[in-house]
Amino acid sequence: MVVPTHRPSIGRVTSFDAARGLGTVVDSRGDAFDFHATAIADGSRAIEVGTAVTFAVVPGRRGRYEAGALIALG
Repeated sequence: MVVPTHRPSIGRVTSFDAARGLGTVVDSRGDAFDFHATAIADGSRAIEVGTAVTFAVVPGRRGRYEAGALIALG
């Protein structure tokens, strides 16, 4: 069971649709979290697939958890 945490998680962006602003990040345990472009911390609203990121697990819509505060590593 996934629970929100204040400790950053590390993962990799596995998909991102720039036109819709929607993407998915997968953490080191294999759990997938959706995110919106507004969750990218640097304000760029775009991120490349394959980018390693840190992120927070936050409550999302419809009772599911999402990735928030995405910060690209490197």
